Amino acid sequence: MSVSGFLQLALLLLLLGVTIGPLGRYMALVYGERPDARAPGDRVFLPVERLLYRAARVDPRREQRWTTYTYSLLAFSLVSIAVVYALQRFQGVLPLNPTDRPGVSPMGAFNVAVSFVTNTNWQWYSGEAAMSHLTQMVGLAVQNFVSAAAGMAVVVAIIRGIARRGGRTLGNFWVDLVRTTLRILLPISVVVAVALVGLGVVQNLRGDTEARPLDTTTGVEVQQIPGGPVASQVAIKQLGTNGGGFFNANSAHPFENPNGWTNLIETYLLVIIPLALCITYGRLVKDKRQGYVLLGVMVTIWMAVTFLTVFAETSGNPLLTERGADQAVSATQSGGNMEGKEVRFGPATCGTWAAATTGTSNGSVNCMHDSLTPIGGGLPMLHMMLGEVSPGGAGVGLMGLLVYALLAVFIAGLMVGRTPEYLGKKIQAPEMKLVVLYILAMPVALLGFAAASVLLAPPWPPCSTRARTGCPRCSTTTRRRPTTTVRPSRA
Repeated sequence: MSVSGFLQLALLLLLLGVTIGPLGRYMALVYGERPDARAPGDRVFLPVERLLYRAARVDPRREQRWTTYTYSLLAFSLVSIAVVYALQRFQGVLPLNPTDRPGVSPMGAFNVAVSFVTNTNWQWYSGEAAMSHLTQMVGLAVQNFVSAAAGMAVVVAIIRGIARRGGRTLGNFWVDLVRTTLRILLPISVVVAVALVGLGVVQNLRGDTEARPLDTTTGVEVQQIPGGPVASQVAIKQLGTNGGGFFNANSAHPFENPNGWTNLIETYLLVIIPLALCITYGRLVKDKRQGYVLLGVMVTIWMAVTFLTVFAETSGNPLLTERGADQAVSATQSGGNMEGKEVRFGPATCGTWAAATTGTSNGSVNCMHDSLTPIGGGLPMLHMMLGEVSPGGAGVGLMGLLVYALLAVFIAGLMVGRTPEYLGKKIQAPEMKLVVLYILAMPVALLGFAAASVLLAPPWPPCSTRARTGCPRCSTTTRRRPTTTVRPSRA
């Protein structure tokens, strides 16, 4: 490993060690035991919250049962999908579109809307070529905030259900959503966005800037350099474990991630909230040791994948070494497997980012994962297959780890012949049915739809009677299907 890669990993661990505890304790105060509990920053945030509650006709002192909490989450998600879909479809006639981007196709807009509302942020498009500034800010960046806030609200509701001894309510979804956005995600994102701008990340409302290259031998007379509100979106895409980049190359793009300092900050943002939520959990259940145990599990798995991936990438490809390629660290190169890597980062920071982004279900990249070595690429794949619980997404990671903890306690209780209990509550058949449904939901959906996509015939378009060349159904690319019909003779 190069010195810079080692220092960046050491600084990352130092920053996390210093800030996980304070952030976790702060979030515990924000959520509190009751919706109207006092929290730091009330003088600043409470007037804004009251205005939002009044506009939405929400009583912050009224808690919800789990069914009402779920309906509120689903209703909010459906409205969000409709808003993001409409913004994309009509962006051609809406303001803040300096490059005159046309409206997105119906299927493409629906794909993006569902992806960003569910915190998946899977991108089929190039952001700098397909989306207007209004769509990026009001549609995608806003969903980066509220989709992460929704996940954190759900895990807090689950924690309340585990911690409370009586009652049938789990808090208020709208209060949890507003508090998470205003008191946690927004302040951190503002500070980080300002820091990123100072370190060279683009932040403006201009369109493409024309530049004439000094080298005229390439035949390119004018280059179009894209601009836009990049830093503000990068901050929350990392902090909320979203991953949807402003540019197609994501955080490998120099406008999103120009140097080692921005790379350190963005990697830190990936994992800070999932890890700090373990401290929050220990505070809310009034048993700090439970939070430390979950934090230890997350960190152990994440660091194991990180070190092994970094080692695999910095060791390089032995087949290239046998053929005389120099992959050693030197003053002129970072060494290791440099295929698909940015020269300003190298393989060490690529391995660190790959382990963090796959462990948090983030999806952002600072190098191309299809260019990783077999071991270096296999470890992030294994990390995803663990269920993204180390550290996992914002809220979702802790939720998944709690489900696994309930399963482990149940099995251990059966093995020793005692009634399984967790935090003084018995774990019986109803709870285990829900745990099994949670565990089976992902593989059933994934494998079921994958099998259907393999078995179903592709919807080929109808063939033309004149040009059949290249049609997969009736000809090959080198032979035309006869247009004449041979009729059998009548005997």
